[in-house]
Amino acid sequence: MDHLTLQALKAAVEGRAAAFRCRRRLQPAGGPGDKVFPPTFAGAVYAIEKRRIPGRDEPVTCVLLDSVQSQANRMELALQEAVDERRISLPLVTVDFSAHDPTGDIEADEAAGRLIERVGKVTTLQLPHRLADAILRDSQLHGTRFRRSEIGKALNTVSLANATPLFQLSPTALVFGMWDSTGPKGGLGPKFERAIVSEIVGIGAEWEEGYRNRGVRRDPLEVSKDVPVFRDADGALLRVADPEEKGAIPPSKINHSSVPFESPNSGLTIEYAEQTTTLSLICLRRLGFPVEGKADSEVDVAARTVLAALGLAAATLAFETGMDLRSRCLLWPDALMVWELLDRPGEDPRRFSLTSDSAIRLLKDAVEAAKQKGLPWRAEPLVLEPTQELVKLVRLSQLENARKPVEVG
Repeated sequence: MDHLTLQALKAAVEGRAAAFRCRRRLQPAGGPGDKVFPPTFAGAVYAIEKRRIPGRDEPVTCVLLDSVQSQANRMELALQEAVDERRISLPLVTVDFSAHDPTGDIEADEAAGRLIERVGKVTTLQLPHRLADAILRDSQLHGTRFRRSEIGKALNTVSLANATPLFQLSPTALVFGMWDSTGPKGGLGPKFERAIVSEIVGIGAEWEEGYRNRGVRRDPLEVSKDVPVFRDADGALLRVADPEEKGAIPPSKINHSSVPFESPNSGLTIEYAEQTTTLSLICLRRLGFPVEGKADSEVDVAARTVLAALGLAAATLAFETGMDLRSRCLLWPDALMVWELLDRPGEDPRRFSLTSDSAIRLLKDAVEAAKQKGLPWRAEPLVLEPTQELVKLVRLSQLENARKPVEVG
Protein backbone atom coordinates (compact mmCIF):
# COMPACT_ATOMS: atom_id res chain seq x y z
CA MET A 1 0.00 0.00 0.00
CA ASP A 2 1.43 3.38 -1.06
CA HIS A 3 1.20 6.82 0.46
CA LEU A 4 -0.85 9.14 -1.73
CA THR A 5 1.42 11.81 -3.18
CA LEU A 6 0.60 14.89 -5.22
CA GLN A 7 2.17 13.25 -8.28
CA ALA A 8 -0.03 10.15 -7.90
CA LEU A 9 -3.15 12.25 -7.31
CA LYS A 10 -2.45 14.46 -10.33
CA ALA A 11 -1.82 11.41 -12.51
CA ALA A 12 -5.15 9.92 -11.44
CA VAL A 13 -7.00 13.18 -12.15
CA GLU A 14 -5.23 13.72 -15.47
CA GLY A 15 -5.65 10.12 -16.62
CA ARG A 16 -8.80 8.05 -17.03
CA ALA A 17 -9.31 6.75 -13.49
CA ALA A 18 -12.97 6.75 -12.48
CA ALA A 19 -12.85 7.37 -8.75
CA PHE A 20 -11.24 6.99 -5.37
CA ARG A 21 -13.18 4.67 -3.07
CA CYS A 22 -13.02 3.90 0.65
CA ARG A 23 -15.08 1.07 2.14
CA ARG A 24 -14.77 -0.03 5.75
CA ARG A 25 -16.68 -1.72 8.50
CA LEU A 26 -17.63 -0.18 11.81
CA GLN A 27 -19.11 -1.43 15.08
CA PRO A 28 -20.89 0.36 17.93
CA ALA A 29 -18.39 1.85 20.36
CA GLY A 30 -19.98 -0.34 23.04
CA GLY A 31 -18.92 -3.39 21.07
CA PRO A 32 -20.60 -5.81 18.64
CA GLY A 33 -24.25 -6.38 19.54
CA ASP A 34 -24.68 -3.06 21.34
CA LYS A 35 -27.76 -1.12 20.27
CA VAL A 36 -27.54 1.73 17.78
CA PHE A 37 -30.13 4.43 17.21
CA PRO A 38 -30.62 5.34 13.53
CA PRO A 39 -32.09 8.67 12.40
CA THR A 40 -35.88 8.88 12.17
CA PHE A 41 -37.76 10.21 9.18
CA ALA A 42 -41.35 11.33 8.49
CA GLY A 43 -43.68 9.39 10.75
CA ALA A 44 -40.88 8.78 13.29
CA VAL A 45 -39.70 5.68 11.43
CA TYR A 46 -36.29 4.29 10.52
CA ALA A 47 -35.19 3.90 6.90
CA ILE A 48 -35.29 0.09 6.57
CA GLU A 49 -34.68 -1.72 3.31
CA LYS A 50 -33.44 -4.98 1.83
CA ARG A 51 -30.02 -4.96 0.17
CA ARG A 52 -27.91 -7.45 -1.72
CA ILE A 53 -24.73 -8.15 0.24
CA PRO A 54 -21.76 -9.99 -1.33
CA GLY A 55 -21.52 -13.54 -0.02
CA ARG A 56 -25.19 -13.73 1.01
CA ASP A 57 -27.70 -15.82 -0.93
CA GLU A 58 -30.70 -13.75 0.12
CA PRO A 59 -31.25 -9.99 0.51
CA VAL A 60 -30.33 -8.70 3.96
CA THR A 61 -32.35 -6.31 6.11
CA CYS A 62 -30.42 -3.05 6.42
CA VAL A 63 -30.98 0.32 8.07
CA LEU A 64 -29.68 3.73 7.07
CA LEU A 65 -27.45 5.09 9.84
CA ASP A 66 -26.24 8.26 8.10
CA SER A 67 -27.45 9.69 4.80
CA VAL A 68 -25.45 11.22 1.96
CA GLN A 69 -26.57 14.71 2.98
CA SER A 70 -25.64 14.16 6.62
CA GLN A 71 -22.24 12.75 5.70
CA ALA A 72 -21.58 15.81 3.51
CA ASN A 73 -22.42 18.08 6.45
CA ARG A 74 -19.99 16.17 8.66
CA MET A 75 -17.21 16.57 6.10
CA GLU A 76 -17.89 20.29 5.78
CA LEU A 77 -17.90 20.63 9.58
CA ALA A 78 -14.51 18.88 9.71
CA LEU A 79 -13.13 21.35 7.17
CA GLN A 80 -14.58 24.27 9.16
CA GLU A 81 -12.89 22.99 12.32
CA ALA A 82 -9.58 22.67 10.47
CA VAL A 83 -9.96 26.25 9.22
CA ASP A 84 -10.79 27.50 12.73
CA GLU A 85 -7.72 25.70 14.06
CA ARG A 86 -5.64 27.23 11.24
CA ARG A 87 -4.57 23.83 10.00
CA ILE A 88 -5.80 24.77 6.52
CA SER A 89 -6.93 27.92 4.71
CA LEU A 90 -9.81 27.85 2.23
CA PRO A 91 -11.66 30.44 0.17
CA LEU A 92 -14.89 31.01 2.08
CA VAL A 93 -17.70 33.54 2.16
CA THR A 94 -18.70 34.54 5.69
CA VAL A 95 -21.71 36.46 7.00
CA ASP A 96 -20.81 38.23 10.25
CA PHE A 97 -23.73 38.83 12.66
CA SER A 98 -21.40 39.76 15.55
CA ALA A 99 -22.39 43.43 15.63
CA HIS A 100 -26.00 42.38 16.18
CA ASP A 101 -25.39 39.65 18.78
CA PRO A 102 -26.71 40.23 22.33
CA THR A 103 -24.51 42.05 24.86
CA GLY A 104 -26.23 40.67 27.95
CA ASP A 105 -27.96 43.96 28.76
CA ILE A 106 -31.53 42.91 27.98
CA GLU A 107 -33.02 46.39 27.91
CA ALA A 108 -30.20 47.80 25.75
CA ASP A 109 -30.41 44.84 23.40
CA GLU A 110 -34.16 45.32 23.08
CA ALA A 111 -33.79 49.04 22.38
CA ALA A 112 -31.07 48.42 19.78
CA GLY A 113 -33.00 45.61 18.09
CA ARG A 114 -30.15 43.17 18.65
CA LEU A 115 -30.58 39.42 18.37
CA ILE A 116 -31.58 37.65 21.57
CA GLU A 117 -29.42 34.60 20.81
CA ARG A 118 -25.87 34.72 19.48
CA VAL A 119 -25.34 33.88 15.82
CA GLY A 120 -21.77 35.07 15.32
CA LYS A 121 -20.30 34.15 11.95
CA VAL A 122 -21.66 31.64 9.47
CA THR A 123 -19.65 30.46 6.47
CA THR A 124 -20.34 28.67 3.21
CA LEU A 125 -19.26 25.46 4.96
CA GLN A 126 -22.26 25.82 7.30
CA LEU A 127 -24.96 27.01 4.89
CA PRO A 128 -27.33 24.36 3.49
CA HIS A 129 -27.15 25.69 -0.08
CA ARG A 130 -23.49 26.64 0.15
CA LEU A 131 -22.56 29.57 -2.09
CA ALA A 132 -26.12 29.76 -3.47
CA ASP A 133 -27.72 30.15 -0.04
CA ALA A 134 -30.37 32.83 0.58
CA ILE A 135 -28.41 34.04 3.64
CA LEU A 136 -25.64 35.21 1.30
CA ARG A 137 -28.13 36.63 -1.20
CA ASP A 138 -29.71 38.71 1.58
CA SER A 139 -26.40 40.01 2.90
CA GLN A 140 -24.24 42.82 1.59
CA LEU A 141 -20.64 43.60 0.67
CA HIS A 142 -19.62 47.19 1.49
CA GLY A 143 -23.26 48.28 1.42
CA THR A 144 -24.18 46.47 -1.82
CA ARG A 145 -26.26 43.31 -1.97
CA PHE A 146 -23.83 40.44 -2.45
CA ARG A 147 -25.23 39.18 -5.74
CA ARG A 148 -25.20 42.77 -7.10
CA SER A 149 -21.58 43.41 -6.13
CA GLU A 150 -18.86 42.97 -8.73
CA ILE A 151 -17.55 39.78 -7.14
CA GLY A 152 -21.08 38.46 -6.62
CA LYS A 153 -22.05 39.13 -10.23
CA ALA A 154 -19.37 36.67 -11.30
CA LEU A 155 -21.60 33.89 -10.00
CA ASN A 156 -24.07 34.72 -12.75
CA THR A 157 -21.51 33.51 -15.31
CA VAL A 158 -20.63 30.14 -13.80
CA SER A 159 -21.15 26.91 -15.70
CA LEU A 160 -19.43 23.56 -16.06
CA ALA A 161 -17.10 25.20 -18.57
CA ASN A 162 -16.46 28.19 -16.27
CA ALA A 163 -16.19 27.03 -12.66
CA THR A 164 -13.42 29.53 -11.84
CA PRO A 165 -15.64 31.97 -9.87
CA LEU A 166 -16.76 29.14 -7.59
CA PHE A 167 -13.17 27.95 -7.21
CA GLN A 168 -12.19 31.48 -6.22
CA LEU A 169 -14.97 32.05 -3.68
CA SER A 170 -15.87 28.64 -2.27
CA PRO A 171 -14.34 25.56 -3.94
CA THR A 172 -16.16 23.22 -1.56
CA ALA A 173 -19.34 24.00 -3.53
CA LEU A 174 -17.74 22.11 -6.43
CA VAL A 175 -16.91 19.14 -4.21
CA PHE A 176 -20.21 18.82 -2.32
CA GLY A 177 -22.51 20.13 -5.04
CA MET A 178 -24.56 23.27 -5.54
CA TRP A 179 -27.65 24.49 -7.36
CA ASP A 180 -27.95 28.25 -7.81
CA SER A 181 -31.73 28.25 -7.51
CA THR A 182 -31.81 31.52 -5.50
CA GLY A 183 -29.89 33.50 -8.13
CA PRO A 184 -31.32 35.63 -10.94
CA LYS A 185 -32.06 32.59 -13.11
CA GLY A 186 -34.11 30.84 -10.42
CA GLY A 187 -34.71 27.19 -11.22
CA LEU A 188 -32.62 27.55 -14.37
CA GLY A 189 -29.54 28.42 -12.31
CA PRO A 190 -26.46 26.24 -12.88
CA LYS A 191 -26.20 22.90 -11.09
CA PHE A 192 -23.04 21.18 -9.95
CA GLU A 193 -23.36 17.57 -8.87
CA ARG A 194 -21.70 16.13 -5.80
CA ALA A 195 -18.19 14.90 -6.55
CA ILE A 196 -17.96 13.09 -3.21
CA VAL A 197 -20.67 10.82 -1.84
CA SER A 198 -20.65 8.93 1.45
CA GLU A 199 -23.20 6.80 3.31
CA ILE A 200 -23.31 4.55 6.38
CA VAL A 201 -25.63 1.54 6.45
CA GLY A 202 -26.27 -0.96 9.23
CA ILE A 203 -26.11 -4.52 7.86
CA GLY A 204 -28.27 -7.29 9.32
CA ALA A 205 -30.61 -5.06 11.33
CA GLU A 206 -32.73 -6.74 14.03
CA TRP A 207 -35.38 -5.23 16.28
CA GLU A 208 -38.53 -6.31 18.12
CA GLU A 209 -41.76 -5.27 16.45
CA GLY A 210 -44.04 -3.33 18.78
CA TYR A 211 -41.36 -2.84 21.46
CA ARG A 212 -41.43 0.67 22.96
CA ASN A 213 -38.59 2.41 24.74
CA ARG A 214 -39.92 3.45 28.16
CA GLY A 215 -38.51 5.47 31.03
CA VAL A 216 -39.05 8.32 33.48
CA ARG A 217 -37.49 11.78 33.60
CA ARG A 218 -36.94 12.10 37.37
CA ASP A 219 -37.55 15.38 39.20
CA PRO A 220 -35.25 15.61 42.27
CA LEU A 221 -37.91 17.73 44.01
CA GLU A 222 -40.58 15.08 43.34
CA VAL A 223 -43.12 17.73 42.35
CA SER A 224 -46.52 16.05 42.10
CA LYS A 225 -48.50 16.02 38.87
CA ASP A 226 -51.61 16.55 41.00
CA VAL A 227 -50.63 20.08 42.07
CA PRO A 228 -51.77 22.34 39.17
CA VAL A 229 -50.04 25.63 38.42
CA PHE A 230 -50.22 28.75 36.26
CA ARG A 231 -47.34 29.90 34.08
CA ASP A 232 -46.30 33.44 33.18
CA ALA A 233 -45.61 34.95 29.75
CA ASP A 234 -42.07 33.52 29.77
CA GLY A 235 -43.31 30.00 30.46
CA ALA A 236 -42.02 30.02 34.05
CA LEU A 237 -43.93 29.21 37.23
CA LEU A 238 -46.31 32.09 38.03
CA ARG A 239 -48.10 30.59 41.00
CA VAL A 240 -49.68 27.45 42.37
CA ALA A 241 -53.38 27.21 41.56
CA ASP A 242 -56.02 27.36 44.24
CA PRO A 243 -58.22 24.28 44.69
CA GLU A 244 -60.87 24.02 41.96
CA GLU A 245 -59.41 27.05 40.11
CA LYS A 246 -60.02 26.87 36.38
CA GLY A 247 -57.39 27.15 33.63
CA ALA A 248 -54.48 25.67 35.54
CA ILE A 249 -52.04 23.20 33.96
CA PRO A 250 -50.03 20.22 35.26
CA PRO A 251 -46.51 21.16 36.42
CA SER A 252 -45.09 18.87 33.72
CA LYS A 253 -46.12 21.53 31.19
CA ILE A 254 -43.44 23.84 32.63
CA ASN A 255 -40.84 21.07 33.09
CA HIS A 256 -41.57 20.27 36.74
CA SER A 257 -42.41 16.83 38.18
CA SER A 258 -41.31 13.36 37.15
CA VAL A 259 -42.53 12.56 33.67
CA PRO A 260 -42.85 9.05 32.22
CA PHE A 261 -42.12 8.70 28.52
CA GLU A 262 -42.25 6.06 25.85
CA SER A 263 -41.10 5.99 22.28
CA PRO A 264 -41.40 3.50 19.41
CA ASN A 265 -37.82 4.39 18.46
CA SER A 266 -36.14 1.87 20.71
CA GLY A 267 -33.00 1.34 18.65
CA LEU A 268 -31.84 -1.90 17.07
CA THR A 269 -28.86 -4.18 16.72
CA ILE A 270 -26.79 -4.83 13.61
CA GLU A 271 -24.15 -7.32 12.51
CA TYR A 272 -21.95 -4.40 11.51
CA ALA A 273 -22.08 -1.01 9.84
CA GLU A 274 -20.49 -0.26 6.50
CA GLN A 275 -19.38 3.14 5.27
CA THR A 276 -18.89 3.70 1.54
CA THR A 277 -17.22 6.91 0.38
CA THR A 278 -16.63 7.64 -3.30
CA LEU A 279 -14.87 10.59 -4.92
CA SER A 280 -15.73 10.81 -8.62
CA LEU A 281 -12.86 11.94 -10.83
CA ILE A 282 -15.17 11.75 -13.84
CA CYS A 283 -17.33 14.44 -12.23
CA LEU A 284 -14.31 16.69 -11.66
CA ARG A 285 -13.16 16.31 -15.27
CA ARG A 286 -16.38 17.94 -16.46
CA LEU A 287 -15.28 21.22 -14.87
CA GLY A 288 -13.33 23.86 -16.75
CA PHE A 289 -11.32 26.69 -15.15
CA PRO A 290 -10.49 29.49 -17.57
CA VAL A 291 -8.26 32.24 -16.20
CA GLU A 292 -8.79 35.74 -17.63
CA GLY A 293 -11.04 34.21 -20.27
CA LYS A 294 -8.46 31.72 -21.54
CA ALA A 295 -8.86 27.95 -21.25
CA ASP A 296 -5.76 25.88 -20.51
CA SER A 297 -5.71 22.10 -19.98
CA GLU A 298 -2.85 22.32 -17.47
CA VAL A 299 -4.79 24.87 -15.42
CA ASP A 300 -7.86 22.62 -15.54
CA VAL A 301 -5.83 19.67 -14.20
CA ALA A 302 -4.34 21.80 -11.42
CA ALA A 303 -7.79 22.99 -10.28
CA ARG A 304 -9.30 19.50 -10.46
CA THR A 305 -6.38 18.14 -8.44
CA VAL A 306 -7.07 20.71 -5.72
CA LEU A 307 -10.73 19.67 -5.61
CA ALA A 308 -9.78 15.98 -5.40
CA ALA A 309 -7.34 16.73 -2.56
CA LEU A 310 -10.04 18.81 -0.85
CA GLY A 311 -12.55 15.95 -1.00
CA LEU A 312 -10.04 13.41 0.30
CA ALA A 313 -9.02 15.76 3.11
CA ALA A 314 -12.63 16.40 4.10
CA ALA A 315 -13.43 12.68 4.33
CA THR A 316 -10.22 11.83 6.17
CA LEU A 317 -10.60 14.65 8.70
CA ALA A 318 -14.25 13.73 9.34
CA PHE A 319 -14.06 9.95 9.47
CA GLU A 320 -10.53 8.86 10.32
CA THR A 321 -11.14 8.14 14.01
CA GLY A 322 -14.77 7.05 14.06
CA MET A 323 -18.10 8.87 14.03
CA ASP A 324 -20.45 10.09 16.74
CA LEU A 325 -23.58 10.25 14.59
CA ARG A 326 -26.08 11.04 17.35
CA SER A 327 -26.96 9.97 20.90
CA ARG A 328 -26.30 6.23 21.24
CA CYS A 329 -24.86 5.91 17.76
CA LEU A 330 -21.09 6.18 18.21
CA LEU A 331 -19.33 3.99 15.66
CA TRP A 332 -15.75 2.73 15.76
CA PRO A 333 -13.97 1.51 12.58
CA ASP A 334 -12.44 -1.94 12.37
CA ALA A 335 -9.44 -0.66 10.40
CA LEU A 336 -7.67 2.47 9.19
CA MET A 337 -8.97 4.33 6.16
CA VAL A 338 -7.62 2.94 2.90
CA TRP A 339 -8.40 4.58 -0.45
CA GLU A 340 -8.66 2.50 -3.60
CA LEU A 341 -8.13 4.04 -7.03
CA LEU A 342 -10.53 2.65 -9.62
CA ASP A 343 -8.20 3.06 -12.56
CA ARG A 344 -8.29 0.19 -15.06
CA PRO A 345 -11.32 -2.11 -15.37
CA GLY A 346 -10.45 -5.74 -14.71
CA GLU A 347 -7.38 -4.88 -12.61
CA ASP A 348 -7.15 -4.80 -8.82
CA PRO A 349 -7.43 -1.21 -7.56
CA ARG A 350 -4.25 0.47 -6.38
CA ARG A 351 -4.48 1.12 -2.64
CA PHE A 352 -3.33 4.26 -0.82
CA SER A 353 -3.06 5.22 2.84
CA LEU A 354 -3.97 8.72 3.97
CA THR A 355 -3.98 10.25 7.44
CA SER A 356 -5.32 13.65 8.45
CA ASP A 357 -1.83 15.15 8.54
CA SER A 358 -0.85 13.72 5.15
CA ALA A 359 -4.22 14.77 3.66
CA ILE A 360 -3.62 18.35 4.80
CA ARG A 361 -0.11 18.32 3.35
CA LEU A 362 -1.48 16.94 0.08
CA LEU A 363 -4.09 19.71 -0.08
CA LYS A 364 -1.51 22.43 0.60
CA ASP A 365 0.81 21.04 -2.09
CA ALA A 366 -2.06 20.91 -4.60
CA VAL A 367 -3.04 24.51 -3.80
CA GLU A 368 0.53 25.76 -4.26
CA ALA A 369 0.76 24.01 -7.63
CA ALA A 370 -2.57 25.57 -8.69
CA LYS A 371 -1.46 29.06 -7.65
CA GLN A 372 1.63 28.69 -9.78
CA LYS A 373 -0.69 28.11 -12.73
CA GLY A 374 -2.41 31.43 -12.05
CA LEU A 375 -5.53 30.08 -10.34
CA PRO A 376 -7.05 32.37 -7.69
CA TRP A 377 -7.03 31.17 -4.07
CA ARG A 378 -8.26 33.47 -1.31
CA ALA A 379 -6.44 32.74 1.95
CA GLU A 380 -8.88 34.89 3.97
CA PRO A 381 -12.69 34.73 3.82
CA LEU A 382 -14.81 37.27 1.99
CA VAL A 383 -16.82 38.85 4.83
CA LEU A 384 -20.38 40.05 4.29
CA GLU A 385 -22.74 41.88 6.62
CA PRO A 386 -26.37 40.87 7.04
CA THR A 387 -28.92 43.43 5.88
CA GLN A 388 -31.04 45.06 8.57
CA GLU A 389 -34.09 43.18 7.29
CA LEU A 390 -32.26 39.85 7.57
CA VAL A 391 -31.28 40.70 11.15
CA LYS A 392 -34.89 41.63 11.89
CA LEU A 393 -36.12 38.37 10.37
CA VAL A 394 -33.72 36.36 12.54
CA ARG A 395 -34.54 38.35 15.70
CA LEU A 396 -38.30 37.99 15.32
CA SER A 397 -37.87 34.28 14.58
CA GLN A 398 -35.81 33.87 17.75
CA LEU A 399 -38.47 35.69 19.78
CA GLU A 400 -41.22 33.57 18.28
CA ASN A 401 -39.36 30.33 19.02
CA ALA A 402 -38.60 31.49 22.57
CA ARG A 403 -42.30 32.06 23.24
CA LYS A 404 -43.34 28.56 22.24
CA PRO A 405 -44.11 26.37 25.24
CA VAL A 406 -41.90 23.32 25.67
CA GLU A 407 -44.04 20.22 25.99
CA VAL A 408 -42.55 17.47 28.16
CA GLY A 409 -43.79 13.90 28.33
